[in-house]
Amino acid sequence: MISPLAYIHPDARLGANVTVEPFACIAGDVVIGDDCWIGPGAVIHDGARIGKGCKIHTAASISCLPQDLKFAGEKTTTEIGDYNDIREYVTVSRGTASQGKTVIGDHNLLMAYVHVAHDDVVGSHCVIANRVSLAGEVHVGDWVVIGGHVAVHQWTRIGDHAMIQGGALLAQDVPPFIIVRNSDPVRYAGLNKVGLTRRGFSDEQIGAIHETCRLLFQSGMNYANACDEAEKQVAACAERDQLIEFVRSSKRGVIKPYAGR
Repeated sequence: MISPLAYIHPDARLGANVTVEPFACIAGDVVIGDDCWIGPGAVIHDGARIGKGCKIHTAASISCLPQDLKFAGEKTTTEIGDYNDIREYVTVSRGTASQGKTVIGDHNLLMAYVHVAHDDVVGSHCVIANRVSLAGEVHVGDWVVIGGHVAVHQWTRIGDHAMIQGGALLAQDVPPFIIVRNSDPVRYAGLNKVGLTRRGFSDEQIGAIHETCRLLFQSGMNYANACDEAEKQVAACAERDQLIEFVRSSKRGVIKPYAGR
């Protein structure tokens, strides 16, 4: 159903069974997949590419102009996958000349007032809580949970299956599989064991992650030496290697290791 009170540019391409509620506005250079719901007052700007089964709630603004002083009007996009739930007043900026596009994967929940800035990449199956702000060119992996009111500095990476406690001010990379506490500075708080168990990780996989994290974040070694020791002490597996590669490839540095309260 398309409300007669909505505005849809004649060049916009909408799939089958798309609902557009009153006062929504859809620009011309837009593609929306089948079975999407566009809520009242939502604005879908030029450059939006939205997959199937997405819900865009009241007053969300998708593919809006980047908040980047270097942006010069270049043609860029926002690419959103399937079955995303994008709640009220979420803003997602399109890309700039730097990367050309902002990307959001599949099956994500972006709660009210989340901001996803230009050239960000958000994976799939993520939950990003209310008022989280991602600065430009942030990379978020799959199955990440970010608590409310978190602010993430530009170029920061967050690894798969990580959990960020609400209110954190995050300016360094977060390796996969871990929980980050909202101290000053933010620190490693432990393994995201509950999340990993729910997602089908075996006891052996979780054990390898635990041993690798123990060396990285609780041994007192610097990260370079801890990576070397992990390769010696922990049996080779995909999870060990993912942690080590993430730490070694960090350009912003990795969050601080564990420290007692």
